[in-house]
Amino acid sequence: MISGDILVRATEVLCGINLLIQGWEYWRLRGIQSADAPWSWLVQGQDVPPGWIHRLLDVLFEDKVHHAHLLLRLVLALWLVVMGSSLGVVLVLWLGQIAWMIRWRGAFNGGSDFMTQVVLTGMLLAHVLLGLGMGPLSWALGLGWIALNATTSYVIAGGVKWLQPQWRNGTALPVFLDTGLHGPLPVHSIFRRPWVAKCAAWSFMTWEATFPLAFISVELALLECSVALFFHLLVFRFFGLNRFVWAWLASFPAIIWGSVWVGLTTT
Repeated sequence: MISGDILVRATEVLCGINLLIQGWEYWRLRGIQSADAPWSWLVQGQDVPPGWIHRLLDVLFEDKVHHAHLLLRLVLALWLVVMGSSLGVVLVLWLGQIAWMIRWRGAFNGGSDFMTQVVLTGMLLAHVLLGLGMGPLSWALGLGWIALNATTSYVIAGGVKWLQPQWRNGTALPVFLDTGLHGPLPVHSIFRRPWVAKCAAWSFMTWEATFPLAFISVELALLECSVALFFHLLVFRFFGLNRFVWAWLASFPAIIWGSVWVGLTTT
């Protein structure tokens, strides 16, 4: 039996690593976000309606404050890895993630930012409930929130593909891969073979749509998460989306916890 404490700690460590990587990327990009740069808040903030929220964000995204915030996020992310989480640490990271997504009109790097927010929300929920005296149930609900949202992300992605004939017949896959980081697929790529593209498309969309099978047993959870890791590594290979690997990896302990919880409640 996998201990719940181990899965909580794994969530903290993986979330911390994910935030360290994101924080370092943000820090490297700080120059093009300054007041006289293309991605300045003066430009990006035009979508935010006037009011106290805008004034607060004006202060937060002023160059010196913004740089201090980025350094604070790096320190708190490292704290998650080394020391674990607390209500104060997670709350600051959670609020900072919201502010960052406001600046980037929803997300800087697509779904990885939203999944990071999901994991932080689950951890924040756990600590709030701990503060209210709910004991072990606190982390059960926090991890449950993460597991539910991570599973839903896969199911919806697979279901949407299933509804599209281009994915069912395999023609969508090479077109999709042609938009990759390194340019179109080579002429003789294996993924341009119709039967390979069709088999690969059906394999991944079936795995996504049936991801709830992970909750049947710990073994199935480990298998589903292993396939998920392989999938995200392929996305990284073709599209350079390293954040997707770490954002979803941070949700895997919660999914494994879900299979443990189901096993305990059905025996």
